[in-house]
Amino acid sequence: MTAYAMDSWTLTRRTLLQWRNQPAQLAIGLLFPVMILLMFAYLFGGAMQVPGGGDYREFLLPGIFVLTMAFGLESTFTAVSSDAGKGVTDRFRTMPISAASVLTGRTVADMLYAAAGLVVLIACGLAVGWRWHHGWTNALLAVGLLLLLRYALLWFGVWLALVAGKPEMLMAVQILVWPLAFLSSVFTAPETMPGWLGTIAEWNPLSATAAATRELFGNPGEGGSWWPAVIWPLALLTVFMPLAVRRYRRLT
Repeated sequence: MTAYAMDSWTLTRRTLLQWRNQPAQLAIGLLFPVMILLMFAYLFGGAMQVPGGGDYREFLLPGIFVLTMAFGLESTFTAVSSDAGKGVTDRFRTMPISAASVLTGRTVADMLYAAAGLVVLIACGLAVGWRWHHGWTNALLAVGLLLLLRYALLWFGVWLALVAGKPEMLMAVQILVWPLAFLSSVFTAPETMPGWLGTIAEWNPLSATAAATRELFGNPGEGGSWWPAVIWPLALLTVFMPLAVRRYRRLT
């Protein structure tokens, strides 16, 4: 195993040990999307209509999966900015390890957390009546697209945290993330919105992944090609991964 891989795994284990010592915080993070799912499925679902017909819960679940991938940006931002604010990042920078391994360790841990959250949501979705209809292969492709989106947004969150440098800026991140998440096809189809607003929602990266996963799962709603759901995350990774590493190296 290379030094880079060993350093990355060591830093991943550091995050996992922190979570083991904070089980309540971990549980809240996993159960919050479940609360959102139950609220929209049972409180608002009866009033929702799916264009073209179909069960709203089956329309909703892929959107909730996407929403969870987007909300994970907040936990990444909080963790990275807290390390920077407490001087932990400065301590890492004095050690004979690469900047990429520090950030990779963080991203691997967050991806494991995202995968665990997705498993919890899928189990909850099955409990409320959601199903996939196009076989295991397409279902696994859909899960892969969801995790790819999470990985791209994760690096955006790392860069944003290194730029902000303070966990107190989380409110500003929420102001950015929540409108982006809701101005999409997560909860309702863009064609039900005013024309200009629907156009913005259709171009939202979250809408691209929601449409692709609905198509792959065989759920109702306007399906679409899965290529935009690949291109958007790859574009975000191309921009923000090198920016995050460069910002880390230039921290003062």
